Amino acid sequence: MIWLAWRQHRKQGLFAVVGLAVLAALLVPTGISMHHTFTDSGLAECLRKLGTAEFLKPGADCDSLSSVFTNQYGTMATLGMLSVFLPLLVGLFWGAPLVARELEQGTHRLVWTQGVSRLRWALVKFGLVLAGTLIVSVCYALLLSWWLEPLSQAGQGRLAELNFDVQGVAPVAYTLYAVALGIFAGTVWRRVLPAMAAALIGFLALRFVLLLGVRAHFLPISERTYPVIGQIRPNSTLGDWIYSVGIKDASGKVVAANQQIQCAPAVAGNPNGPCAAFGPGAYNFQLYQPGGNFWPIQFIEAGLFTALAAVLLYLAIRQIRTRIA
Repeated sequence: MIWLAWRQHRKQGLFAVVGLAVLAALLVPTGISMHHTFTDSGLAECLRKLGTAEFLKPGADCDSLSSVFTNQYGTMATLGMLSVFLPLLVGLFWGAPLVARELEQGTHRLVWTQGVSRLRWALVKFGLVLAGTLIVSVCYALLLSWWLEPLSQAGQGRLAELNFDVQGVAPVAYTLYAVALGIFAGTVWRRVLPAMAAALIGFLALRFVLLLGVRAHFLPISERTYPVIGQIRPNSTLGDWIYSVGIKDASGKVVAANQQIQCAPAVAGNPNGPCAAFGPGAYNFQLYQPGGNFWPIQFIEAGLFTALAAVLLYLAIRQIRTRIA
C-alpha cells in the first residue's frame, strides 16, 4: 500500500522538489547579498548599538542607513512576499485531489476489494502526503526566515502583515491546515474542482479573519505614550506591530486619530504652530504588539491551525469509513 501511494504521488513530490530548488535559486543569491550589505553598510552595528531602548534621542537612530538599505532591497522583499501563497497552492494541488480524484474516478473501490481496509488506505495516503507537506513547508519557512532577517531588523519587523506569515513555524501550520482542508473537502464534495474551490474559500476566509481581527488580540495590547512637545520618539527598529495611533489631550481624550505629531520645545510656544491646537499636556499614543511577542503569537497561531488540521483529518477519515460507498 505504501509503494502504491508513493507511485501515485511521486510526480507531486518531484514538482515540489523542483519548486523548492527554483525558489532557493532565486532567494539564496539575493539573500547572501542582503546579509553582506546589511553588515558592510554599518547598519547591523548601528542597530546593535541602539539595542532595545524604547525611545530615542535626536540623532540617535539608524534611519538614514535603514532607508538606503530598504530602498535597495524593498522591491525584492515585495516579490518574496508572493511566497505567502505557497501553503494555499500545496493545499489545492496536494490536498484537494488526494481523495476527490480517487472518488471521482472510482479507483478507491479497487483498492478496498483487495483486502486493504478503508482506515489503512486513508492513513497511508494521508501520512505520506502529510510527511511530504511537512518537509516542504519546513524547508520553505527556514529559507524565507533567513532571507527576510536583514529586512526585518532594518525596520519592517517580523510582526508586520505578510512578514509574519512566511517566517517561523506559522507557514508550516498554514500548509498542514491547507492540505487537511483540501482532503476533507474532497471527502465531502467527492470531485476535484469543487474540493479545490471549497479549500480555496475556507483557507482564505480563516486567514483574513485572523489577520484583520484576531491576531492582534492573541496577547494583551500595549500602549506607548510620548509628549507632543519634546524631542524623544519611539524606536522604530524594535519591530513592534503598531495597531493604532493618535493624539490625546491632557485629560486623556482622543483629539486626533491616525495621527502623530511632535514639536521641539523651542517652537512650542508659537500660538500658530502645529502643536498649539492640542493644548498643553497633549501626548501621542500608540497601541501595539511588542516585537518581542513574535514567537508567542507564532506558536498560538500555529497551534490553532495545527489543531484545525487534526480535526479536519479526523472528520475526513470518519467520512471515508462511514459515508463513502
